[in-house]
Formats: sequence, C-alpha cells, structure tokens
Amino acid sequence: MPPFWGANQSGTLAGAQKDTRGQFASWDDVNVLAHGLLQLGQGLKEHVDRTKGQVRDIAARLRAFDGTVAELGRQTQRLERDGVALRGGAGVLREREERVLNASAQLRQHAEELRRESQRFGDRVARLEEKVDGMLQREDMGVANGNYSDHRTIQWMLETQNKRIDDLVERIRQQQEKLEKQNVRIRTLKNQIQLRKARPFLRRKAEEDTQNDSTEQSDPPLKVASDCHQLFLGGERSSGVYTLQPAGSQPFQVFCEMTSEGGWTVIQRRQDGSVDFDQQWQAYRNGFGNLKGEFWLGLEKTHSIIKDREYVLQVALSDWRDAAQSIRYVFRLDGEEKAYALHLQDTTIGGLGSALSTEPSGLLFSTRDHDNDQKADSNCAKLLSGGWWFGSCEHSNLNGRYVPGQPSKPRHQWKQGMFWKTWRGRYHPLKTTVMKIAPAEIQHSS
Repeated sequence: MPPFWGANQSGTLAGAQKDTRGQFASWDDVNVLAHGLLQLGQGLKEHVDRTKGQVRDIAARLRAFDGTVAELGRQTQRLERDGVALRGGAGVLREREERVLNASAQLRQHAEELRRESQRFGDRVARLEEKVDGMLQREDMGVANGNYSDHRTIQWMLETQNKRIDDLVERIRQQQEKLEKQNVRIRTLKNQIQLRKARPFLRRKAEEDTQNDSTEQSDPPLKVASDCHQLFLGGERSSGVYTLQPAGSQPFQVFCEMTSEGGWTVIQRRQDGSVDFDQQWQAYRNGFGNLKGEFWLGLEKTHSIIKDREYVLQVALSDWRDAAQSIRYVFRLDGEEKAYALHLQDTTIGGLGSALSTEPSGLLFSTRDHDNDQKADSNCAKLLSGGWWFGSCEHSNLNGRYVPGQPSKPRHQWKQGMFWKTWRGRYHPLKTTVMKIAPAEIQHSS
C-alpha cells in the first residue's frame, strides 16, 4: 500500500506543476507586457496634452475673434446711425443706405452664428476634457490590469474629435473671410456716402477761398494788375501768390517777390528737387510746378507780361557752400511763332558773369521734343534733362536735374545738373536758382 501511495503522490505533484505552467506566463513575460502598456499609456497622455494645448489655442483665437466681432458690431451700429441720419438727405443716397443696412444685417447674422458656434465649441471642449481625464484614470488602471479596450476607445474618440476641431477651425476661417469682405463693403459704401455729403461743402469752400484770395490781394475791382510791380505801386508789400491779367490775356496766378525797390514777378524757382523739370514743349509753354515751391511760370505767360514794355531779368544763384551771386539783363522775349527767342542786352547789376548769349539774333528756347539749339549734332535739352535757351550745351542750364551735395568724381554724374559755367566752372552744382522779371524802370526807382 505505501509504495502505491507514494507513486500516486509523485504523479499528482507532477500534474499540478504541469497545469500551473500551462495557466500562468513567466514573470519576465509579465514584466515586458506591463512595461509596454505603461509606455502606451504615457504616449496616449502626451497626445492628450498636445490636444489640450491645441484646444486652448483655438479657444484663445475664438476669444480674439469675439473681440473682432464685437468691434464689427459697434461699426455696424455706427453705420446704422449714419444711415438713419442720411435718410432725410438727397434721394441719390437712399439706394446706398439700403445696401449699407443690408450689409449690416448680414454682418449681424454672421456674427450671431459665429457666437453660437463658439459656445457650442466651448461646451464640446469642456466635455472632451472631462472624458479625457476620466479615460486617463481608467487607462492607468487598465494598464495595470492588462485591459486594452479603453485605450482603443480613447484613440478613436481623439481622432474623431481632432477631425471635428479641424472642421470647426475651417468653418471659423470661412466665416472670418466673409466678415472681412462685408467689412470692406461697408467701409467702401461709407466712404462713398461721406464723399457725396462733402461735395457741396467742398464746392462752397472753394468758392469762399477764391473770394478770400481776391480780397486778400486787394486787386482793383475793375482792373487787375498786369505785373507784380503794379501791385507794389498799388500798396502791396507782402510776397506771395497774386492774380495778374496782362492786356489781351486771361487772368493767371503768379508769385510776387516784394522788395524795397519794387515788385518782381518770379518766372522760375528751384530749391529742393521736388518738381521734375525734364518736360516737353507744351509744359514749358503753359507752365508747371507749385507757385509756393518749385515751378516754371510758363513762356506764354511771361511773354504776355513783357510784350509791351522793356523789362529786366534777374538771375540769382546759390551753391552748396551757401555762396550766392546774381546778374541782371535788360531783355526781350519773342512769342511762340519765333520759339520764344530770348534777346539780351549788356548786363547791368550783379557780380555773376554772363553765361547766356547776348547776340542780337537771340537764343531760341529748346526742349527734348523741340530741338532749337545751336549744336547741330546734339539735342541739348535731351542730353541735359531740361528745356532752356541753349547756344551750345556747355554754357548754362538752370532747368537741369537737381543734384544735391558737393561735386565728386566721376564728373558725368553731375553733367545733367543745374549749372552756370561762368561761376566756378561747368561741374559746380547749384543749390537754388530764382529767375524774376520787373519793368526796367525799377532800376531807377530806388
């Protein structure tokens, strides 16, 4: 009996050990599995943290967008008030007011939809955060217990929610584009309405300015002065812009320089390079520039002033060392049929040497499209970038390019600048030039 019992006992133990090995994995396998689940849980947690960051960023963008919507709402209210104020105006504005109101209504509708969408999105984000926190807790427990179902559920929900977030962001972007287009339309319509409202005022203002200018100039009620010296004799002592009307001419404005000896009519001024003097014949005929800055009065206007009397031309120059010189000529100017030929007599006053021909035949005026200079193989006006009374291209040009600063090499960079050759040479750039005219009697009035 004992031997039989011992044999049975040994068989029973062997069977138990065999069943145990079949039911449980080894301890190393359990450690590997647990470690893998922990890494998976950690990766899932990092993904959830990134998702939270994206959600917070979207929420911040929504808050900023809410501020934009609020500002657009305020603009809409202002536009509505403007529309109400304009309803009593001219009938031409009614259609534009209706367009503004319709655009405002559409803007309010889009804004309200965006607010509702933002609220729904905020609620979804809050619910998602609660679910993620709960699932993370269950995931930690599941990893310890070897349960994978929660992990798959969380992954699916995160992918679904990410897609919803992307769709929502795209919808917000589209709504923002629509709102921006509506805002541009509203601003455009508002500017058009304000411009229409301002036009009658601007017309009245222009008429008042014209009347004020006429009053300030103290022009005679029945006869306008023919030059600035006549204004001086009439009592004017302030330099500025005045209206002249020489005999046989339409009225036009000039800049008068009032001095102790009389009134000078300025026909050219260069001082800062603000006006391009590389112009064609028609521009030099009619004049261009700003009478309070740089300008060329116009050959036809100058001719209309001096055609019936003997006049003096004064040329005053300064350079970049602030040195100044001047010269005066008794002169005569032909009309357009003779290309505004300039006839000069001997110089009278000034320390500047002459750089203009005093030949009886005179100098024809020349521009890039009317080549009247005396140099057969060149177009001086085109070469030197400005219209002038050229003999050759080498003596003077006060209408050339404005070149600031002291001369430097290479010389060709200064060739097109303003120059007066008898004053320090061909390549000495000028800072300012003024050409002005007055009746010849002015030299004897002082």
